[in-house]
Amino acid sequence: MHILRSLGPAVARVSGAEAVRAGVGALIGLGLTGLFLLSPQIDLDLGLFLVAPFGASAVLLFAVPNSPLAQPWSAIVGNTVGALVGVAACLVVGDIALRIALAVGLAITATILCRALHPPAGAVAMTAAMSPEAIEHLGFWFALAPIAIGTTALVLLATGYARLTGRHYPFRQFDDPSNHRTEDRNPTERLGLSEGELTSILERFSQSFNLGVEDLARLIGAAELQAAAHSAGPLTAQDIMSRNLVTANPDTTLGEIADIFRKHRFTSLPVVGPDTKFLGVIFQMHLISQAREDALRLQRGFLPSFKRLLDRDRAGPMTASDIMSVAVPRVTTNTPIGALLPIMADGDTDAVPVIEYGKIVGIVTRTDLIAALARRAARS
Repeated sequence: MHILRSLGPAVARVSGAEAVRAGVGALIGLGLTGLFLLSPQIDLDLGLFLVAPFGASAVLLFAVPNSPLAQPWSAIVGNTVGALVGVAACLVVGDIALRIALAVGLAITATILCRALHPPAGAVAMTAAMSPEAIEHLGFWFALAPIAIGTTALVLLATGYARLTGRHYPFRQFDDPSNHRTEDRNPTERLGLSEGELTSILERFSQSFNLGVEDLARLIGAAELQAAAHSAGPLTAQDIMSRNLVTANPDTTLGEIADIFRKHRFTSLPVVGPDTKFLGVIFQMHLISQAREDALRLQRGFLPSFKRLLDRDRAGPMTASDIMSVAVPRVTTNTPIGALLPIMADGDTDAVPVIEYGKIVGIVTRTDLIAALARRAARS
């Protein structure tokens, strides 16, 4: 039974949307690359045409963009090195079987030494070894066109497509700025481990080709956060939420909202409709961001723009409905507080509304959560 299970799928189940995202990306990438390379205006003598290994590269670039094997250096340099090795083998070795085996084997070794392992590079080398007539005509130019140019086009298209669909490509680097644009790492990724130590872990388990250092840090951080959630115990949102709510309605002016922030020392304010129906949340940062946008749009200083924003006597003052955020995380009264940890850990959310049947019944602030965890730690 164990052997049979080992022969089954090894890839985790993914959503249909992700499968479609990857497939559409490859369709667009190869389609646009093909429109250029197969254009009637392109002289085939230049070597600009599609080759089968581009399909394999598209699988990596669009389906697994986080893989180290799919990164720009691996894709472009790997395919180019594979092409150079394949051309050299084709020009030197006469026997086709030996030529193909030698080209692929040397391509694997060369790309690993160049830190550019990219599985399609082996197919590129094999394509060159199997095409003596084309190689006799193109020579080492084959490595530039179509291989390097075609792969670069796919990488550029994959970069744009990833940004349009909410993915990161190229993948994050260990020293990338945090969400707050500082040199500090995001809170969930502060593991106390250096980049060298994480690299050593990957090498120890022979995973350097499968996972990047930054992704390992994110996974370890997520696992630790999940473990902390399990240890948080049976407390739920209703046990720690603030219930005596101060709210605004959609027509509340920003001047009035600023007064509420000042009086109660809040950093967030729920916006409700009739019968306490939850509509959205206003954070203090919304006021600052709006004032900054007005300053840039009206070409005036920040302070005059901020004063104008809060002026209740001006014609058509802005209201809560103009700046409130409606796409905010929300929970129910039975949500375990462990589920709130990942929502608030990285600093983008200061407070989470607690909703029952569309109505707001409470709000959990970061202060509420920290106090609950501190009490639990003191009792243990």
